[in-house]
Amino acid sequence: MTPELTVLVLAALLQVVQFALFSIPANMELGTGKTASPRDPQRMDKPLMEQVSIRTGRLGRAFNNHFEALILFTIAVVALSISDQGNGYTATLAWIYLLARVLYIPAYAFGWVPWRSLIFAFGFFATVLMLLAALF
Repeated sequence: MTPELTVLVLAALLQVVQFALFSIPANMELGTGKTASPRDPQRMDKPLMEQVSIRTGRLGRAFNNHFEALILFTIAVVALSISDQGNGYTATLAWIYLLARVLYIPAYAFGWVPWRSLIFAFGFFATVLMLLAALF
């Protein structure tokens, strides 16, 4: 397995960890009656994300943000892997992405301003550079 694919698998496992970091406190705060429900708008006072604590809401948004970032990162890794263009540079960028995503969790949860945005930018630009490396 290439280093980039290894990081992709680790990033997917990080997503699993983020699910637990969000869902456990959400279930504790709201109860499984609400969290396991179909969440029909007609039955809810407001969306679940608006009913949880500030930190749990932030963990939920960080979780969703990683889904969005993971899409581009996956495209970069697949493009590099299929075209056999991975190298030390792209492997380093992949690790930068993963490190940024790990740091993003506490940065978002604890409201580190402006660090959360800077950490996001490092991961995002590492992904963009990987995409560009796949093209050139």
